Amino acid sequence: MKILFVYPEFPDTFWSFKHALKFVKKKAGAPPLGLLTVAAMLPPGWEKRLIDLNAADLTNEHLDWADIVFISAMVVQRESARAIIERCKQAGKKVVAGGPLFTMEYEQFPAVDHFVLNEAEETLAPFLMDLERGQAKRVYTSTKFPDIHQTPVPLWQLANLSHYDTIPVQFSRGCPFNCDFCNVTSLLGHRPRTKTSAQIIAELDSLYALGWRKSIFFVDDNFIGNKKQIKDELLPALIEWRKGKNGMSFNTEASINLADDPELLRLMVAAGFDTVFVGIETPNEDSLTECSKSQNKGRDLVESVKQLQRAGLQVQGGFIVGFDNDSYSIFQQQIDFIQKSGIVTAMVGLLQAPLGTRLYERMQKEGRLVDEFSGDNVDGTTNIIPRMGLEPLREGYRKILNQIYAPRLYYERVRTFLREYKPPRISVPWEPQYIMALWRSIYQLGIHGVERTQYWRLFFWTLFRRPRLFPLAITFAIYGFHFRQVTELHVD
Repeated sequence: MKILFVYPEFPDTFWSFKHALKFVKKKAGAPPLGLLTVAAMLPPGWEKRLIDLNAADLTNEHLDWADIVFISAMVVQRESARAIIERCKQAGKKVVAGGPLFTMEYEQFPAVDHFVLNEAEETLAPFLMDLERGQAKRVYTSTKFPDIHQTPVPLWQLANLSHYDTIPVQFSRGCPFNCDFCNVTSLLGHRPRTKTSAQIIAELDSLYALGWRKSIFFVDDNFIGNKKQIKDELLPALIEWRKGKNGMSFNTEASINLADDPELLRLMVAAGFDTVFVGIETPNEDSLTECSKSQNKGRDLVESVKQLQRAGLQVQGGFIVGFDNDSYSIFQQQIDFIQKSGIVTAMVGLLQAPLGTRLYERMQKEGRLVDEFSGDNVDGTTNIIPRMGLEPLREGYRKILNQIYAPRLYYERVRTFLREYKPPRISVPWEPQYIMALWRSIYQLGIHGVERTQYWRLFFWTLFRRPRLFPLAITFAIYGFHFRQVTELHVD
């Protein structure tokens, strides 16, 4: 059996980092973890190939080779997924689909032959058994949240790792919190289920053996969902594993209460973590109550962010506008918070209601659902009717983006962060493309860019005051270029 795995293309968003990746000659951010994990679950005798449309083109030769095409996608990849399915059917190929998009919306894809939904540890084996018998059903689904102790090491060998800037691994699934706009718990449950430390070490060993030395992204929706296990088992294992090795910095996603645990912070930094994405959402306490973001309430959010920065973690922040309790002042409040906190990578989006969330149910009951959920919370769209009105919300959103990614405020925020940040001592090998990225940034940003004055101020300020952070400062300058390109796409 010849299986072709196809991963749809991402649109141009803040999270794609498409414009920044060009500086380091990378084609995409990360390979598709889900498909590579499923590939490891298929019979070893089957032939397997991967085409990631973010890094390569799907050719007729690829389709001619395949017996079956497997596709997985997130909601934001919906349009690309439709195009892939149509092309596969025109080529006469059977299509097997799974992943979050199809788990939530499989009825919208009538051309797909078989759906393997929810988590593959539960639904893939029954499908494969029926397929071997020639009796495969159209839909395989499960309400169970499986034990992931037997989840295999992904088949990294299927991906050309040189195309990517980071590699994803997963330690846990599920989140203990109950934010009403988030569909993580409906897909993966409230009780975080974890792999063993030995599983994670095996995954890291396999990547290290392949020569990977750069960033590893722990894609857990809340890395600290099970604090005891990561403090007692995983982080000590990572600290031990790191001894005698170069490179491989880690980043992840976590809730803001990470700032309340100095020992956990110390262990994460010692293990090699240098970046964490935190869902800040809003400085408006009433809006935090509205969306059940209890972990963010009753605290000085700016100080919590700075505690993480001073401990050695860059904080990337998610922000939302459009809550019912948001007044017209929220837009300036968000700008002021982002600037004061020094969160350089600030992803601000309009409130959206994903299928399966409590927010979706509430909006449906109130008759406030419109259009479909885009899956991209920074594209300036929403599938709900906001209480303040759609046009005032969009106007305020444009104001936020136009200000926080304008060169003057953006570079001020970079310096605010660099003053607070105490970087961990991780030796990451410099590759030729990083030297070239510096020269490209000088040419494109320092000579021809609208931000050239701010660029050179940051260049020399960092070089003389925080020289250890000079590579990071240049990286942020490049990120700023990407953010402005996306802002112009969505705002103008």
